[in-house]
Amino acid sequence: MLSRLSRLPISSKWKLTATSCRQYSIEADLKNAYDVVIIGGGVAGTALACSIASNPFLQNQRVALVEAMDLTNTLNWTPTQDKYSNRTVSLTPGSMRLLENIGVTEHLSPGRANPYSDMQVWDGVTGARIHFDATTLQTHGMTSMNDTTSTIAYMIENTHLQHALLKRLEQCRADGAQIDILQKARVADINQGTKDVEDSEGLDLSDWPTVELENGTMLKARLLIGADGVNSPVRKFAGIDSLGWDYDAQGVVATLKLDSLDHHTAWQRFLPTGPIAMLPMGEGYASMVWSTKPHLAKMLKSVSESDFVELVNAAFRLSHVDLDYFYKQLDNNYDGFSSLASEVNWRDEVMNKSNTSLPPKVIGVQEASRASFPLKLRNSEKYITDRVALVGDAAHATHPLAGQGMNQGLLDVESLTNVLVQGTCEGQDIGNIHLLRNYASDRYVRNIVMISACDKMHRLFGTDIAPVTWLRSFGLSTINSLDFVKAEIMKYAMGVEYNGTASHHH
Repeated sequence: MLSRLSRLPISSKWKLTATSCRQYSIEADLKNAYDVVIIGGGVAGTALACSIASNPFLQNQRVALVEAMDLTNTLNWTPTQDKYSNRTVSLTPGSMRLLENIGVTEHLSPGRANPYSDMQVWDGVTGARIHFDATTLQTHGMTSMNDTTSTIAYMIENTHLQHALLKRLEQCRADGAQIDILQKARVADINQGTKDVEDSEGLDLSDWPTVELENGTMLKARLLIGADGVNSPVRKFAGIDSLGWDYDAQGVVATLKLDSLDHHTAWQRFLPTGPIAMLPMGEGYASMVWSTKPHLAKMLKSVSESDFVELVNAAFRLSHVDLDYFYKQLDNNYDGFSSLASEVNWRDEVMNKSNTSLPPKVIGVQEASRASFPLKLRNSEKYITDRVALVGDAAHATHPLAGQGMNQGLLDVESLTNVLVQGTCEGQDIGNIHLLRNYASDRYVRNIVMISACDKMHRLFGTDIAPVTWLRSFGLSTINSLDFVKAEIMKYAMGVEYNGTASHHH
């Protein structure tokens, strides 16, 4: 039988407090016992710590955030004009609203989170296109969302977002939130608590996971959170399988300099080898993600800067046949062929004389911004076990073509916070599997829907077989002519259709 004490949050001294929400907090002096231990100080882990610390019902919870890396540089980050990190994320209005609710947006640098309101997506084989424009939403009765209707998403550098989260955490700690940040702290081992541990106050810790750090510190967790990425040690400890596959593809990223100052339009073109996207950062700059075959990714990283610029322009403006020709030429003559720029230019002139719906031309690439990463699809067989919950990439990883990975992770954070509030208000033990099931049932199906939609798009567009290209072009053109269908797709992708219950707690 659970003792009444074991359900109450740990804090520094014996003290019973009651709020409007029949919430009691027992504050027994347990040096290394925490209500919540979060492993992983990336965006998902730090956002969860902020979300708990900012919630009036959870402020008595004792939380440890454990991160293997040094967070100092991120905390001290300042924006450099005309220089952008190549690791960026496209945050939906839904995610932005969550960040606002937990007090993070006020720590973002003005002008450095770039909103875009327009998105052009088209088929590189047939030219069929679909144009998403935020004003479509206004014409379909969605103006109730105040000003967010004029924005599809916000482009922001990962470091910048992480910086704002850490700044907010510092602020919460200054306001009295009990959050310990353990950085440069590597996890050596995680094991199930020993049977007969009972602290002097009679708190039964026998089934609490114990996290052992490399420096010998032991942390006991009423609830252990895995926010520790695709190869999550917490997931391994919990014995949860991760299902999925690796795509035979790499995502190549770079920061591009453009010949135009338009910074409100995102461009994405589906090529048979994978989609290429150009997402607006600041005036005249864009973040590129080009998903392609591993051997092409290797070539894109090794060709000269000028050849790379020409290939990106070709990928947006020329036919996939032209692109294949360029790849072969570059393979045969590795120094790049002297005439690549002129080849791309004259073909572009012939093909696109009257085409006004093309992205700005790329005129440069930021030094050292070209990099690549393997594309994977993963979903854990479950997101919880007793006293353990997974969030973000530890729970699921998806193809970046819809830019939804980070947004899915933030929705996990929002959902889990709501469940912890519910448990705290009802006086439940927040590590209890019956309570955590509410989180799992809320997020599992939603994540599967998003992951499989991205996977199907990847398969549908990753081919130039005639019947498939004809069908998908027909689909794109049809959807493009049906504004209400487009509005529904946008609402879903923007995280607008799903308000969670967060708004009710603030």
